[in-house]
Amino acid sequence: MKKTHLLAAAMTAATALTSPAFTQSVLRLDEVAVGELDPAKASDYADSILMFNVYDTLVLPTQGGPGSEPHLAESWEVDGATYTFNLRDDVSFQSGNPMRAADVVFSLERMQALGQGLSHLFGGVKAEAVDEHTVRFTLDEPYAPFIASLVRLPIVDQTLVEANATEDDPWGEEFLSANAAGTGAYTVSSHNPQDETVMAVSDSYFLPIDDHAPDEVRLRYSLEAATVRTLLAQGEHDIASQWLPPEVIRALAEDGAQLLTESGTGAFYIKLNTARPPLDDVNCRQALAHAFDYGTALQMVAITDDVSSGSASTGAIPVGMFGANPADEVLERDMDAAREYLADCPYAPEDWNLEISWIAEVPLEERFALLMQANFAELGISSSIETLPWALFTERVASPENTPNISQIFVNAVTGDPDTLLYGMYHSSTPGTWQSPEYLDDAEVDAALEAGRRGPGEEEREEAYSNLNDRLMELAPTIYGYDRQSVFAASNRVKVPALSDPEMAFGLDGMGFSFRLMEMVEE
Repeated sequence: MKKTHLLAAAMTAATALTSPAFTQSVLRLDEVAVGELDPAKASDYADSILMFNVYDTLVLPTQGGPGSEPHLAESWEVDGATYTFNLRDDVSFQSGNPMRAADVVFSLERMQALGQGLSHLFGGVKAEAVDEHTVRFTLDEPYAPFIASLVRLPIVDQTLVEANATEDDPWGEEFLSANAAGTGAYTVSSHNPQDETVMAVSDSYFLPIDDHAPDEVRLRYSLEAATVRTLLAQGEHDIASQWLPPEVIRALAEDGAQLLTESGTGAFYIKLNTARPPLDDVNCRQALAHAFDYGTALQMVAITDDVSSGSASTGAIPVGMFGANPADEVLERDMDAAREYLADCPYAPEDWNLEISWIAEVPLEERFALLMQANFAELGISSSIETLPWALFTERVASPENTPNISQIFVNAVTGDPDTLLYGMYHSSTPGTWQSPEYLDDAEVDAALEAGRRGPGEEEREEAYSNLNDRLMELAPTIYGYDRQSVFAASNRVKVPALSDPEMAFGLDGMGFSFRLMEMVEE
C-alpha cells in the first residue's frame, strides 16, 4: 500500500511558497460550495466527492457495467426483504478502531435519526449485528434497489463519534461537520466548507493504492471561471468543475486540456413551483413547457463537435433508464400548443411576473434564464431573473411561499437507479429540498414511484416508471431541458480512467473522482 511521507508533505508545504507549479503529488480540483463533510447529510456533487473518498460503503457499483460488487462486505444473501452481509475482517477506521457490524448498524440509525441527505432511501429499514462481522438488514417491505442504495450508506466509526458526542448533540453532528470518521482511502487534513477541503492519502487503507495516486488533494469551492482557467494555464489546478461555461471548457481544450466525461444518470431540470400561482395550474405549466426552446438549449451546451454536456430529452426520465421514452422521441418547441394551453390557463398572461432563479455558482444557468425569459415573452408573459447562491437557494426552497416560480437544477440518480433520481424529486413525502422545489402532490405519481420501488423484476419496474413518465409529462411540474453529461477540463498531469475509459466508469456521478484510482504523472 502507498505510504504517507511526512517529509514529503513538509517539502510540499515549503516549496508551495516559492513555486506556482506542482512540487509533489498534489491534486487540485474545484466544486460548488458547500462541501458537506458529514456523510449522513451528503446529497449533492461536492458532498459525494468527499464521501466517496473519506468513507467506504458495503458495496460499490460495478465498473464498466450494471450491478454492484462487494467492498466493505465480502458477500451477501437475500431472503425476501432480509439482506445478510458478511463483512471483511481486515478493515480499520482511520482512528485505528476496527470496523465491525455494530458500526454498520450505528451508521444506519444515525442517518435515520438525522433525517437529512439521502436518509429517505432507508426508511423502514432495520439493522442488527448478528456477530462482529455479520450484519442483517430487514425491510418493512420489498425494495428492489436496496443493494444499489447501500452505496449511499457510508460507514462511520461509532466509537469515535460517540466519544465526541454530547447530551445536546448525541449523534456527533458538530464533530463530523469538521472531522472524518471513516475507513476511506483519504483522511481530512482541514475542512472549510466554503473555501477548501484538504485531504491526505491514508497509510492504513485496506486496499492497495497505486504509488502514483495523489498524496494530497485540495478540493476548492466556488472558484470563478476566469480563475480556474488561469490556474489551469499556470499549472496550479488539475480538474475544473463541470459548471464552467461551455466556451471556457472549449477554450481550455483548445489550449491542450483533456476533456473527461461522466454520464448516464441525470438531467437538467427546470423546476416549476406548483404550490404558487400561476404555476399551480397545469395548463399554465404546459404552456411554459411547450414554449421552451429545447433545440437552442442543446446548442448552448455543445463544447466541441464531439463532446457536449447534454443530449436531447425525451421526457421526464433520462434515456436508458427504466420507463424512458425512445431516444428518437425528442422534446421540441411547439408554440401553437403553448398558446392553446395558455388559453385554458385561468391566469391572464399580462398579470404574470414569473421569478426565474439561477444558481450563482453555475453561470450557464443565467443563459437558460435569459432564454426562458425570451421564450415566455413570446406568449406575453413577463418575468424577472434572480441570482441565488447555492446555500441561499437551499434555504429558500424549504417553504413553498419562498420558493421561486422557476428554479434550475441538475439532478442525478445518486445510486445509479431511477428510484434515487425520481423519488426525492416527486414523491409527496419529500418536498422542500433542493431536489423538489416543485412541491408536487399527486396520488398517481406517488403510486408509480412506490411500485418502482417494490417491483420484483425488471418488467414490473419498467411498467411502473413508464406510467410515472406519462403522468409527469401530463402534469408538467418540470420542464425537462436535456439529459446531461458532465464534462471536466483537466490538465495532462492527471490520469482518470473512471472518467475517460467506459470500461472503468462506475455509472454513478461523483464516484469517478475516487482519488485512489487516479494517477499523477509528469507532463
